[in-house]
Amino acid sequence: MTTVAPDETFDATFAEQVEPLRREIMAHCYRMMGSVHDAEDLVQEAYIRAWRAFRGFEGRSSVRTWMYQIATNVCLTALEGKKRRPLPTGLGQPNANPSAALDQRTEVPWLEPMPDELVWGGQSADPSDDVISRDSVRLAFVAALQHLNPQQRAVLILRDVLAWQASEVAELLDLTTAGVNSTLQRARANVAKLDPESKPELPDDEHRRDLLKNYVAAFENYDVTKIVSLLSDDVVWEMPPFLGWYQGPADVGTLIKTYCPATDGDSQRLLPTWANGQPAFGLYMRDEAGVYQPFQLHQLTITEDGVSHVVCYFDTDLFPRFGLPEVWTPEAAIAG
Repeated sequence: MTTVAPDETFDATFAEQVEPLRREIMAHCYRMMGSVHDAEDLVQEAYIRAWRAFRGFEGRSSVRTWMYQIATNVCLTALEGKKRRPLPTGLGQPNANPSAALDQRTEVPWLEPMPDELVWGGQSADPSDDVISRDSVRLAFVAALQHLNPQQRAVLILRDVLAWQASEVAELLDLTTAGVNSTLQRARANVAKLDPESKPELPDDEHRRDLLKNYVAAFENYDVTKIVSLLSDDVVWEMPPFLGWYQGPADVGTLIKTYCPATDGDSQRLLPTWANGQPAFGLYMRDEAGVYQPFQLHQLTITEDGVSHVVCYFDTDLFPRFGLPEVWTPEAAIAG
């Protein structure tokens, strides 16, 4: 008869009860931090703390609630003294002149996109069955959260996203129930200003698939007129780490004509991916040697009226994080 060592039993029990929560804890830390890199580090720290404390877990709450308590505290500690992570539209300046010089600020800790793979694992299950809803990690919502102070951020996420009771949040954050309710009221008001109700995004249907196919074709043919025709009348285009943001199809068209280094219909190639539950593309630009090199990552919001928001991340370090290849090749395009 084989005897199972106590430590092996402990590790197996921990893995069985706690490991299945890792993806939703990752989403929670990302909402709090606005950074995938920070969230991954903090998930790791939360799991180390949980493993060390697991023998003393008394079951007064569910393991899931216990893990969220640990992760929230880890995030709140990490946020002490940290600057918020904005997008250009969140800095308070008006939309920019598309013909004016670009102002790059690499020192700003910009909001990062989150690969769907990290929280859904590439699964194609019915979104209604997901523990993590697409709306709860939608880029505009996460961007709005970054404008709240850490306590407000935690309260709003715990109450409105995770549906905790006010008394549970009060116990975790060492507040009164009245304090939680007033904090939540202020947080909701601030988020409503920054992420107001807008037109619903298109579901994954033939209309959206056709629009995305046309978006790819327009860029790969360097057809600016076609690109502009796919944009909604109130489209917003922003490009961290550049400070400017642009509104309206005409301005976006001028911006592309002025600053896009493409020269012809063979200059650009796109590969699909997903970020924050939204369609995204890695854009590759042909260099002098004819090799298509990573250039920028496009993250799209699509409504019935067309592409309503594009965030172009000029950060090629994002490409491997999204599983995108080092260079574009015909084989990569077929695989994509």
